[in-house]
Amino acid sequence: MVISVVGAIRRDLTVGSRNRTGTPTARQIRKDPTLEKRAPAPSKVTPRELVVTEGPLRGTTLELSASPILLGRAQEATLVLEDDYASGRHARLFPQGSRWFVEDLGSTNGTYLGGSQLTRALPVEPGVPIRIGKTVIELRP
Repeated sequence: MVISVVGAIRRDLTVGSRNRTGTPTARQIRKDPTLEKRAPAPSKVTPRELVVTEGPLRGTTLELSASPILLGRAQEATLVLEDDYASGRHARLFPQGSRWFVEDLGSTNGTYLGGSQLTRALPVEPGVPIRIGKTVIELRP
């Protein structure tokens, strides 16, 4: 019984340290150097617009500026999502330097970047899907 409790606690503590973006960790690359070649290189393309590719607002386009973009069902959101699975203030896209980042704002159903659930703010490359409920958006050049 004690061993199973210790094992469960250990698993819970290591969940936050796992790499959730699909890119290999430095330790994994040291163990298997071929993983480094498969790691995606950061894109040099600067995104210019935000496009809704799936969901009720499919085809909607927003021009990117220096301002953050609030995503959610709330009326004060920059992009108001007509999606029952989105929270009022669900996620935020924000520029930092020449890159854009996405962060979940404590939503109920989570925000997914390229199929992995966000646990912290992460950079977004153009063409990588961001899923919020039934809505999928992408940054485009």
